[in-house]
Amino acid sequence: MIELGQATPNDADIIKDVAEQDFMKDVIEASQEVPVIVDFWAPWCGPCKTLGPQLEAAVRAQKGAVKMAKVNVDEAQAIAGQLRIQSIPTVYAFHKGQPVDGFQGAVPESQVKQFVEQLAKMGGGDTSGGLDDAVAAAEEMLEAGQPEDAAQIFQAILGEEPAHAGAYGGLVRATLATGDVDQAEAVLNGAPAEISDAPELEAARAQIALARQAEKAGPIADLEAKVAADPADPQARFDLAQALFAGGRTEEAVDQLLELFRRDREWNEAAAKQQLFTIFDALKPNDPIVLNGRRKLSSMIFA
Repeated sequence: MIELGQATPNDADIIKDVAEQDFMKDVIEASQEVPVIVDFWAPWCGPCKTLGPQLEAAVRAQKGAVKMAKVNVDEAQAIAGQLRIQSIPTVYAFHKGQPVDGFQGAVPESQVKQFVEQLAKMGGGDTSGGLDDAVAAAEEMLEAGQPEDAAQIFQAILGEEPAHAGAYGGLVRATLATGDVDQAEAVLNGAPAEISDAPELEAARAQIALARQAEKAGPIADLEAKVAADPADPQARFDLAQALFAGGRTEEAVDQLLELFRRDREWNEAAAKQQLFTIFDALKPNDPIVLNGRRKLSSMIFA
């Protein structure tokens, strides 16, 4: 289940975990300004784990025109009783302090999106907003070490916009973060043809290629000893760079490849340069490792 307490700062006013004592303030009073969707759920509820991320993605897409409150029925039994919640997931929408719409059970994503858009219109919101906020939230989850939760959000986004390159790239990275390289490759291969050349997909390809290399990487200590024994051995240095990257020591991997390029730029059909480009493609363009690495490589090329 996605822990909303770890949402991005922008989410704090849009999506909340609401306790029983805060229901009046965060739902009834808040609905005087914009419609508030209340998702009644429980940790043991399987369908809730599907519906929750779909609702969150649709709500974020409205950029504040509608809000969402998540109520754990196990911890808010009085509220659940007052509203006669008999099964979960149950979703109610409040506007101007009153329930105005709702549904029970998991429903198709298209219906979830339509439900949220109609509420946003009720509150006078613009429903033409994109899904950038949802992508940003999923990226935050991924960086925080929550790949499964991030994957749920990315999948919900793709349910609304199947050709969203950012969500596809994110889903590949989230799958890679779970250690399933084969599944990540399957996700990438399933991307629509019209986004196959998008930067996010190119980055995903590079990340999968590096993950495949990581599966074959040798022990770092052994390779370091081999390079120390013979600094002119290009294969040993290249293997060390692969092992360092696989071990999360990206900057050191780049340094080894730069040194290999400096020593013999044409070795193995310019393998050092190509490996550097693969790493740069896999990282964010503004990553300091990328910026510094590209600068150093350029200075060698044009020296």
